[in-house]
Amino acid sequence: MKNTYFKYVFALLLFGSNGIVASYILLTSYEIVYLRTLIGSIFLIAIFILTKQKLHILKNKAHFMYLLISGVAMGASWIFLFEAFNQIGVSIATLAYYCGPVIVMILSPFLFKEKMTRAKILGFIAVMIGMLCVNVQAFMQGTVSIGLIFGILSAFMYVIMVVFNKKARSITGLENATGQLVISFLTVAIFIGFKQGFSVNIVDGNLFPILLLGVVNTGIGCYLYFSSIGKLPVQSVSILGYLEPLSALIFSALILGEQLSLVQMGGAVLILGGAAYGELFRSFNNFRKKV
Repeated sequence: MKNTYFKYVFALLLFGSNGIVASYILLTSYEIVYLRTLIGSIFLIAIFILTKQKLHILKNKAHFMYLLISGVAMGASWIFLFEAFNQIGVSIATLAYYCGPVIVMILSPFLFKEKMTRAKILGFIAVMIGMLCVNVQAFMQGTVSIGLIFGILSAFMYVIMVVFNKKARSITGLENATGQLVISFLTVAIFIGFKQGFSVNIVDGNLFPILLLGVVNTGIGCYLYFSSIGKLPVQSVSILGYLEPLSALIFSALILGEQLSLVQMGGAVLILGGAAYGELFRSFNNFRKKV
């Protein structure tokens, strides 16, 4: 079990460093996502073959369609997120993106017949106030940056990704991760193909961070993540999951020198705390019912 916890935590820390690694790559956001999903897909396909996994993805056509939609949404979400990294920095982009889980939480009573609770409503309100705090200067000036819009769009794409991935119930584990990442790559490849063709000009010094992002952060990260979450208690997955945005904020401050004002730091606490409160309260209630 300790090994499983280590794998999950390590995966979250890898995901939290995505924006840091991407900041060292002199390419457009969609080129970065294109190479990331390409390398990550090749890595996961190799793992899938080497571990002699059986392919069940096409047995349920409805679930395959759900996974297809989820994979397309994931590709779009990453394009928006990495563009937000470039426009407004890792810290604020991460906080905007992390509104996605809260939106899923609020929609769950309508989509998954889950009960609407006071904790969910309070969590949602806290996140909305947090977003106002994080972007208080832009709101006071009556302007919203294109980077923030991209961050919010990445959050909404995250919602679509999660909702339809949940519906693909028969496709799980490594098969789910591999299928979703391959679909994401094809989505980004079609986009970049129409925009500029499939060739990407990699300048000197960019190859290492590209391989790091594709092989380690994406390929190994997804493998560790999806091979561990099914073996851990729901409560542990929920609690530890907040290491990803928290580590992104810490990494961006220590490595990139990004700083949040006191108001923005308060907003960050509201966003992460509101999301955690709604999720953990639900997990605690589920645990109490089982006991």
